[in-house]
Amino acid sequence: MDDITPSALSYDHTTKKPDTTRLSKSLSLSSQPSLPLPSLDYQIPSSPPSSIHQCVTTLKGHSSYISSLAIHGNSLYTGSSDKQIRLWQLPIPLEPAPLQDGPSSSTVAVTKSPIKSLLVSNGNYLFSSHQDHKIRVWRIGGKRKGKLLAVLPTVTDRILSLASPEKYVEVRRHKRCTWVHHVDAVSALALSHDAVFLYSVSWDRTLKVWRTSDFRCMESVGAAHDDAINAVAVSRDGYVYTGSADTKIKVWKQPHGERKHSLVSTLEQHRSAVNALALSPDSFVLYSGACDRSVIVWEGRGCGGQMAATGVLRGHKKAILCLATAGELVCSGSADRTVRLWRRGEDKGYSCLAVLEGHGGAIKSLAVAGAAADFYTDGSSGHETNSAYFVCSGGMDCDVKVWKLLVPSFQVS
Repeated sequence: MDDITPSALSYDHTTKKPDTTRLSKSLSLSSQPSLPLPSLDYQIPSSPPSSIHQCVTTLKGHSSYISSLAIHGNSLYTGSSDKQIRLWQLPIPLEPAPLQDGPSSSTVAVTKSPIKSLLVSNGNYLFSSHQDHKIRVWRIGGKRKGKLLAVLPTVTDRILSLASPEKYVEVRRHKRCTWVHHVDAVSALALSHDAVFLYSVSWDRTLKVWRTSDFRCMESVGAAHDDAINAVAVSRDGYVYTGSADTKIKVWKQPHGERKHSLVSTLEQHRSAVNALALSPDSFVLYSGACDRSVIVWEGRGCGGQMAATGVLRGHKKAILCLATAGELVCSGSADRTVRLWRRGEDKGYSCLAVLEGHGGAIKSLAVAGAAADFYTDGSSGHETNSAYFVCSGGMDCDVKVWKLLVPSFQVS
């Protein structure tokens, strides 16, 4: 079952086992009807110019699937279900290299539990979320091994919550836990724009807010969804988006002067589990990927965090498992073992620039970063270039592939 990942599954919180009913539905993706939304992608030639993208290297070092990727500068952090976090220094400029001559890696951390998500903050801190319900904070820098600074919830948080009976919550019948604890895998992390707050979501259906200055848990939104939460994204103006196996995306905001987040709206268009969310750099557009094989594009309609579905990006043959954005580029990774690269035009239409193939398993994680137009030395300077990127994809085949992408001037015929 290398083409279905844990994020696409629903969990029964009473038995603590995968819900096999939902699983059987996820495995029958080909029978699911298309969403009743218009396609936003242009009809372009099926074979884009070969010079537009190239796989420059394959990174091997993990012994299990790649669950998360994080880029900072020319450093790539990889997290895996093998419980390791590794650091790779990407050569600039990126040039194709034999496998044995590719970038070397160093071990940042060997943890106690499979990694679910990675997040770099200010280049000094690395947050990792885990299958064991915990979040770990590492100090990073240079090539030296990461230093563990904290495990969330912290000892202080646990002690303070134990002293207050009203701060216990019932997690299932006859079992209670303090509100600062996640009680299932912490599936995703996101930072506020100013990096003051860390947001975590879990298969336990909760959303938690942590203060990054002292790693204290400030808030827990219990039963935020009706099923496992798989994804979280935070806009520049503080709106928090959560995507769940209950097929819904919820929008949360902390009102001015209030201490708690409130539900602003619920976005309902997907027909199966929502696995991934990503915001455009300006936060005006939200992208959601689900087991229905579609990436829905949501655009803001005025103030108040309201979003409306404007269309769908279609092309993948199986579940969408991950999304990433940079500049005008949108990347989608799927259980069909491909990565699709989409470009948003000035008229809000989309073109599929490339379909990246080569992984031997489902694409579980993506990271993308912009680069200067002279980033490449492949003789492409003759192109009238708008932008350039490097894209990293992590698969269920335990490999990370690094791609370079050159985006020529975009014209619609």
